[in-house]
Parts: sequence; structure tokens; C-alpha cells
Amino acid sequence: MVITETLLTQFQENPLNWFLSAFLVYTIYSYLTPPPFSFPVYKHPETIVFRDYTPKELIEYDGRTLDTKIYLGVCGKVYDVSKGRNFYGPDGMYGNFAGRDASRGLAKNSFDLEVLTPIDQSLDTLEDLTEEEINNLNEWHGLFASKYGYVGNLVNNPT
Repeated sequence: MVITETLLTQFQENPLNWFLSAFLVYTIYSYLTPPPFSFPVYKHPETIVFRDYTPKELIEYDGRTLDTKIYLGVCGKVYDVSKGRNFYGPDGMYGNFAGRDASRGLAKNSFDLEVLTPIDQSLDTLEDLTEEEINNLNEWHGLFASKYGYVGNLVNNPT
């Protein structure tokens, strides 16, 4: 009993012992209790592989669901316009261009489905466009090139 009282007295007299005891209690407590908050887990953005798209492949990127990307073809190039879903999504004003070659429609400032080339035909050569329509198309192409990601080239369906 005398030894226990002596150790207790020495422990109480030395402030370092108090500090070490408090640190030990805190350490044990922190390991046994969950953290008060958690850090947000950030997901790495999806990697997009640059490749060639045919009209039949491009139609899959029409934004029909919220998880579906929206790609659009202009002047033989394919752009990811997913961040403009309000404009290019199924309910957007340019929704009929999603997943399609939109070159002729943009050149003619027409949103009619009749100006779009069917996906089972060859790409539109745009040879019959007027100078004004070509200028319109070039302005649209410049907009897409400056605002959206270039993800591939639009090529003809295999024969």
C-alpha cells in the first residue's frame, strides 16, 4: 500500500505526467470514436478517348438519359456538348442535333429534322451551300471549338 501511495504522490507532483496522461486518454478516445465530419470524396472526371465516330455510332450520344453524354457533329468534327444539356438535350431548342451531324441545320439556321442527313447515309458534303450559309456554319463551328471539348472526327459509315 505504501508503494501505491508513493507512486500516486509522485504522479501528482510532476506536471509532465499529467500531460502524458491527458495525451494518452485523448489518443485512445480519438481511435474509438468516429470523426465528427467526413471529407467529400471527389470522383475523377470520366476519361474520353479521342476517336472516329460514324453517324450510326454518334446517335448513341443523344442525351436521352441524364447519364448519356451529348455529342454533336459540326464540319466533320465531334464535340461533347453535355455541359449545354439545356440547349442540346432532348428538351432543348437544339435537341434534334444531339447525336447527329448538325452542319447543314446550323448553316441554314434551321432546326427542322428534314435538313438532317439520315444516319444510314453518307455524310453530307455541303457542296450546295451559299456563301452566307458557309459563313453561318463557320461561326457555329468557331463557337463549338471555343466552348466545347473536341472528342473525335465524324467519318462515313463503313460500306
